Amino acid sequence: MSLFCILWLPLFYLFWRTVTGNPAVSGGIWALFAGTITALVQFFAGDLVAASGFGLSRWLGGCIDIVALPALIPILIYLLLFCFKIFTGIPGFTNFTLLWLMPAAAVRALGNNPNDPVFLVLVPVLWTAIAVGIPFFIRIILNSKVICIILSSLAILVIPFAAASSYWAFYSQKFTLGFLSLVVIIIPALSSIILTAKQ
Repeated sequence: MSLFCILWLPLFYLFWRTVTGNPAVSGGIWALFAGTITALVQFFAGDLVAASGFGLSRWLGGCIDIVALPALIPILIYLLLFCFKIFTGIPGFTNFTLLWLMPAAAVRALGNNPNDPVFLVLVPVLWTAIAVGIPFFIRIILNSKVICIILSSLAILVIPFAAASSYWAFYSQKFTLGFLSLVVIIIPALSSIILTAKQ
């Protein structure tokens, strides 16, 4: 499982590059560097939320420390840099986010986490779903009418919370809820992959 945690993001990154057919990765080196610094800081500083048991604190911990926020930070940073024209060309939200998260996955696999599939298998998959799903809706917002913009904005808000809920549910052994939450965020990611491959 540790090997899966280390290899999943790089392999998916290569797959995504093949699907998009875009060899250029705007800010790729910076993404790896910033992701490494962020992963090391989190490793040594510890979690922001003292999660315990299976209640709200565990869900908040998943949202802030484990699943949602770690994947949202590179997307937001890339969006900011792209808006200020620091990164140009075709937007590469997914590439940037996957590269950013690779060091975090390696630290997680080699760190003190238990040999638990929730941490070593589910979390990298959730990160990937966020990294692919949210940019999918960002592209819709940039190229659509008002109703699609509203629906896509709501979807962007739902995905991180659904990812945290999936983590919490699997951690708490509420497998039905975990699978349902996982499906919610997998569908946009799969849609993005299929539509991108057809272009």
